Amino acid sequence: MNIKVLYFARLRERFGISEEVLELPDSMAMVAMLLDVLRARGGEWAEALAAGQNFRVAVNQDMAAMNAPLEADDEVAIFPPVTGG
Repeated sequence: MNIKVLYFARLRERFGISEEVLELPDSMAMVAMLLDVLRARGGEWAEALAAGQNFRVAVNQDMAAMNAPLEADDEVAIFPPVTGG
C-alpha cells in the first residue's frame, strides 16, 4: 500500500524533504510501524523520531495515536507541536 508522508517545520528542515510516498506492506498498517520504518533509516531520522522526541502525527488531517490504523493512500503528517497566541 502507498502512504503519503508530509514533514513540517523543523522536521522538514532536518530531513531535507517536505513529502514522500512510501510503499509499505499491508502488514505495517499502524502509525507506529510507519515510524519504525522511518527510524530504521538511521541518522537524523532515528534521532528526530526517537521515543521521547516531541512531535505529533495526523492521519488524513485528524490527530492520530501511535496505534491508529493506516490504509492505502492515507496521508500522514508528522510535525512538531505548535503554539500560538
